[in-house]
Amino acid sequence: MKIQYGNFLIRSWEESDRAAAADVIHSVLTEYGLLWEPEGADRDVLEVEKFYLDAGGEFWVVERLGRLVGTGAYYPVHRGEKAVEIRKMYLLPEVRGQGLGKYLLHQLEKAIAFLGFQEIWVETASVLQQAVKLYENSGYKETEGVETTRCDRVYVKLLDLIPGK
Repeated sequence: MKIQYGNFLIRSWEESDRAAAADVIHSVLTEYGLLWEPEGADRDVLEVEKFYLDAGGEFWVVERLGRLVGTGAYYPVHRGEKAVEIRKMYLLPEVRGQGLGKYLLHQLEKAIAFLGFQEIWVETASVLQQAVKLYENSGYKETEGVETTRCDRVYVKLLDLIPGK
């Protein structure tokens, strides 16, 4: 999978992306005072094959001029009807504010809908104010059931509410 957005390339994760993707996520977490948890919440980015690819999900990276500047992923979860969870949606500070996050989220939603999933779940932390605003402005409804230690918010979106589906 490859999608062009301005001077960004959104593409499927490759094994050679492991360290750079982990660095992006670690950097953004640190920026917001959140802990990098390689044995816990972030183990999935170190074992993409197991947690995403083998589980029926996808892990994408965002490149600009050959450098990884963002990530976004999803995998099936047992939370509702044919549900997935969007995870690891992080962008480095220098690429924020250009509509990339909104575009990436929309592309993830399209891929998820195409596969026949009916619900999208996402967990985040209140300190990630831009992410909270993005999800709320994109039709995600806050609910209960946070499962990730560093997160304090969980949202769900029913796919039949996605425009154009």
